[in-house]
Order: sequence, then C-alpha cells, then structure tokens
Amino acid sequence: MGTAGGGGAALRLSGLHGYAAEFSPYWPGRAACAAAQYYGIAGCGTLAVLEQKGAGIVLLRSYDWNDGLFDVTWSENNEHVLITSSGDGSLQVWDTAKPRGPLQVYKEHTQEAYSVDWSQTRGEQLVVSGSWDQTAKLWDPAVGKSLRTFRGHEGVIYSTIWSPHIPGCFASASGDHTLRVWDVKAPGVKLVIPAHEAEILSCDWCKYDEKLLVTGAVDCSLKGWDLRNVRQPVFVLLGHTYAIRRVKFSPFHATLLASCSYDFTVRFWDFSKPNPLLETVEHHTEFTCGLDLSLHNCGQVRGVTNLHFACLF
Repeated sequence: MGTAGGGGAALRLSGLHGYAAEFSPYWPGRAACAAAQYYGIAGCGTLAVLEQKGAGIVLLRSYDWNDGLFDVTWSENNEHVLITSSGDGSLQVWDTAKPRGPLQVYKEHTQEAYSVDWSQTRGEQLVVSGSWDQTAKLWDPAVGKSLRTFRGHEGVIYSTIWSPHIPGCFASASGDHTLRVWDVKAPGVKLVIPAHEAEILSCDWCKYDEKLLVTGAVDCSLKGWDLRNVRQPVFVLLGHTYAIRRVKFSPFHATLLASCSYDFTVRFWDFSKPNPLLETVEHHTEFTCGLDLSLHNCGQVRGVTNLHFACLF
C-alpha cells in the first residue's frame, strides 16, 4: 500500500454531509458517494458520482432524493447501476448512463435503511439491506419486492455486508453490541458474536480469509474475529479517540485494513505487526463517515465527510 498521506485530491459539495463512498469495480478512479443534508436529520439526499481527473476530482453526475442517503453499492453485473439506501426506509436503483432517476424504488423497511451491499460472489445477483427497524432484507434487483426478511437483532442495524467467499452468506453489525452471520438458505441466524460492549457501527470480511471479520464500534476499538473460535478476538486495534464509523479490509494485503472515525481521521493498520498503526491521516475537518479502498490502485483510498470528498494516494 502506498503512503496515504503522501498526496491527495478533494472536492467540496456545499451543504452535504457524506455518509458512504464506494469505488467502482469497473472504472479506475470513479467512485460513488451517498450524502445527506443536515447530518441526515432533515432535508434531502444526493448520490454523487465522482471521477479523478489528473490531480483533481470532478463531479460526473449527481442525483437527488427526498431524504438523506446513507449507503451506496455498485452493481456486480452492470457498470452503470448503483443502489442507495435512504432515511425514508427505501432503496433506490440508479443508472449513471441516464441523466435522471431513480429507475426503481423498493420501500419495505419501516425506519431508516442504513446499509446496502451487492453480493460479489459469482452465480448470484443478490442485495442485502440493513435498517434501524432491526431487520435485514434480501433482494433480487430484478424483483420488485424483498425475497426474505431476517430478524433477530435487538437494536439498530448499522452495517450489512456479503462474504466475498461464501455464496449466500452475509454479516450484520448492530447497536445491540453483536456481530451476526447469516446464511440466506438457513432458517435463522448462523452465528451471534457479542463483539463489543458498545454499539457496533461497521464490519467487513477479510478478502483473503473466509473465516475472518473485523468490527468497529463506539468504544473506539477495532476487533478481529475468527469464526472458528469467537470467545476472544484475534486482534484488537486501539488509537481512534471517537466512535469508528467505517472499517474496510485491503483488497491487496491480507493483514492490512483502514478505518475512519468521528475523530476526523483515517487510519491504516497492519494487525500482524507488534505496532499495528501504520499511519494516521488528518485530511478531514469533520466527522469522517465513509471509506473505501480501490480495487484498481492499491494505494488509493476515498473518504467522505461534511462537504468534503477526499481521495488519498
């Protein structure tokens, strides 16, 4: 991984607070950002599609929605299609080849839809969403209604993410302090991990180990979990001074990950080292809520915060 603090580009969009960022799996340097006005408490939302041009970032397209947008995911079978999740409980399907949208709206969650993810495993085109109504829902984008609803969490669901290894398997992180693993073909939850003594705001799967996940929580810690033995975390990473909003494993290195926090920082870690904190980047001047690592460039990271979309190299 290159030095994240070595350089960067930024774009400011007035009046918006960024909640999520995701690089395109098709276009190097292109990313989508989900944003909301007034910290998502009131006002509208915007999907911004950005691209790096030389040393800067340009806005390719933007789409407005009548409530805040909290998460975004790219389609795995169409380079122009994205799905966002919104404060009104709905999911929106967008086509960036078209000037207006959305193409479709799925409205079943009864509270904020806070997370959405498109499955990366071959042979299935499935989407999972997580909501403050304490449910996760399974969707086929070609079908106008959910295929299944997953219940069991006793608090807000902040994060839902598919396993990149196991078809039909996803993890969810919740305000009930648990990380849960689900199989879409099984009747109930597969595994419940009491991962923190605080709300868990984010989770991610290791790209190189199908049994390893990481969680980030309000207690400012990151914890690694081996699904074969969940009595103790396999690593604990400390350094953030406020709640961890997003964590992502590197797509290029098995032991590297990045996290962002309400302490305005992005941090890079290698949990295999005695001193795991590699670098702290302080480009942002507000809560840093969204984070992604490029699949095309091993040194490229995108973070989002209030009014500010930054690309680090």
